[in-house]
Amino acid sequence: MNRILVVDDAMTVRMYHGKVLADGGFEVHEAANGVEALEKIATQPADAPFDLFVVDVNMPKMDGYSFVRELRRLAEVPQVPVMMVSTEAQARDASAGFDAGANAYFVKPVPRPQLLAAAAVLLGDAQTARTAAARIGEAA
Repeated sequence: MNRILVVDDAMTVRMYHGKVLADGGFEVHEAANGVEALEKIATQPADAPFDLFVVDVNMPKMDGYSFVRELRRLAEVPQVPVMMVSTEAQARDASAGFDAGANAYFVKPVPRPQLLAAAAVLLGDAQTARTAAARIGEAA
């Protein structure tokens, strides 16, 4: 089972993302900011690293851009995909996310099927991606 760390200072957002991803069959963990996320990464079991990070931009202690830059610097940590999800909607915000090392950037709120589909694609989970894509098509 793929392990996902949702990093967001808003509890409601962590709950929403967590529910969507858990309903998709993923094991979800949470952190309230970049510092807490780095602590969770440092204490994760060696045989069960996180497979995806879903990261907000605006957080106290360490923002999402700084977290992703630090994550990408850590040679001992498996370099897995990062999906940034933020209220920051300008093109420069997405560019800053990609420059920091993110693999995807979405503006909140991300509809359930799109969030699940993006996570599944980044994780290489074809079945979950197909199911979520079908739900996106039904909503259109």
